[in-house]
Amino acid sequence: MTPPDRRLTPRRKPTQVRAALTRERILTAAAHVFGEYGYAAGTTNRIAEHARMSIGSLYQYFPNKDAILAELLVRHIDRGGWAGADELDTSPGSLEDAVRSLVRDAIDHHRDGPQLLRIMIEEAPVSSELIEALDRHGRARVGQVREVLARHPDVRVADLDMAAELIVGAVELNTHQIMAAPQPPRVERLEAELVAMITRYLSGGPSTGGERGEEPR
Repeated sequence: MTPPDRRLTPRRKPTQVRAALTRERILTAAAHVFGEYGYAAGTTNRIAEHARMSIGSLYQYFPNKDAILAELLVRHIDRGGWAGADELDTSPGSLEDAVRSLVRDAIDHHRDGPQLLRIMIEEAPVSSELIEALDRHGRARVGQVREVLARHPDVRVADLDMAAELIVGAVELNTHQIMAAPQPPRVERLEAELVAMITRYLSGGPSTGGERGEEPR
């Protein structure tokens, strides 16, 4: 395992409610400051001022703004699973609605604002916690998608494992990049195109590799 980078390690892990709330204030303030001023001008002094605390109090929790941004990105990635996946309608003819649920869930998670998203993509340092969060989130997300594909009668791809990997990658990467653009497109356009692309892939029959469970010819 990669040893932790001490520059990115929070100094104080909250064990009491009051400390947890203070840490949350810092992260909320940082998200606002980075989104408004950018990363270079988003200093720890500005973050402390926005959080209404002294700079000394902030440094009790985080050693620098790199550590704060790293934590914001970990929280952004490690957000839990696909909400509503277990309650999806998987009756014949409902595949498009199931795909829309997945896409909409990803879009909803990327509404932080384009500036903050760009900063997290371009500026956040790679920490051991980030690598672990990417792996944890990826495995959970792919597992959920694969389970839905396995029980939906309209899915006609042969390799469900690879299909789940490809779909999660396409949805997460495209949603993240497009929503982080300086002038993001209308959300309705993004949703419609992703849903159409993924639905065609999943329901494409032999052209996608043959019937489920059969070897491609």
